[in-house]
Amino acid sequence: MDIQHCYSESGTGDVLILLHGNGENSEYFTYQIDAFSEHYRVIALDTRGHGKTQRGTAPFTLEQLADDLYGFMTEHSIRKAHILGFSDGGNIALLFALKHPYMVDKLILNGADLNTNGVKASIQIPIEFGYRIVSLISHFDKKAVAKKEMLGLMVGQPDIKPEALHELRIPSLVIVRTDDMIKDKHSRLIADSIPGCRFVAISGDHFIAVKNSEPFNREVLKFLSEDSL
Repeated sequence: MDIQHCYSESGTGDVLILLHGNGENSEYFTYQIDAFSEHYRVIALDTRGHGKTQRGTAPFTLEQLADDLYGFMTEHSIRKAHILGFSDGGNIALLFALKHPYMVDKLILNGADLNTNGVKASIQIPIEFGYRIVSLISHFDKKAVAKKEMLGLMVGQPDIKPEALHELRIPSLVIVRTDDMIKDKHSRLIADSIPGCRFVAISGDHFIAVKNSEPFNREVLKFLSEDSL
């Protein structure tokens, strides 16, 4: 692999991997790490080109970031883990689970989407407009390339068919906010497409893990502690 992930690790027990969203880093989970590490071996990653992890030379796509997760787990001899992904991290977690279901114990999707149609227009339109602008600027300003790549993760990505989720046999939780940037019907489509998936909505906006961490943590720990059917 062309990168080495920067990550934090705390706690013991079954592995729980945390994947942050676009333009963020592992510090997004500041209010989760201590709570979760009382029960699990918690690993919070900085994904490729985020935080302190190098950009590397591989393509900057969600598929590549999912492949990076496989490389990280293989390198660290992690055969199976619970995976919690927020926003783009949820998309990465879902792509990883579809490709390597045998490596996922339980799957938690927080604010994920199957495609950009799942994002509210008030959010998606400015993203796509900004992407076009920085794409033009990047031709003569190399500093804009990184911004172009970051926005590019939210333009045309991911592209997952709901039918693909029917094959997942992983205990799953879709946890969203009542005022999310992801359309409610889209989040429910994801939950309905994964056999046996649980759906939970908590009061707040897209960043519920930070702004309303107590109920978020409680629901996640409840789900993780339950025996799988």
